[in-house]
Amino acid sequence: QVQLVESGGGLVQAEGSLRLSCAASGSIFRINAMAWYRQAPGKQRELVASITSDGTTFSADSVKGRFTISRDNAKNTVYLQMSSLKPEDTAVYSCYAGVATRFDTNIYYPYWGQGTQVTVSS
Repeated sequence: QVQLVESGGGLVQAEGSLRLSCAASGSIFRINAMAWYRQAPGKQRELVASITSDGTTFSADSVKGRFTISRDNAKNTVYLQMSSLKPEDTAVYSCYAGVATRFDTNIYYPYWGQGTQVTVSS
């Protein structure tokens, strides 16, 4: 019913920048929160940043001042601008969206993207 497709990952040198995008499509009625998570090898998945439908944002302490989350509600798309990247930012980054579909407009269900690899070399 709903698909999230990420793009923008890749290999970058330390102190470099990348911009991730995640576009939601399908039977969307409304999206509330959107977020980026990441999971490094051998570690638990962690919340990187989130943004509500009215633009309120949250960022993990580890990325504050370096990563910026934003969204385009008209395009059902969330972005993660990553700057001053460090090797410890290496992970699979996945986007999340809470979506109410046209089939059930009263309940928001969680949807996830397939993940995109970000590798930061030292």
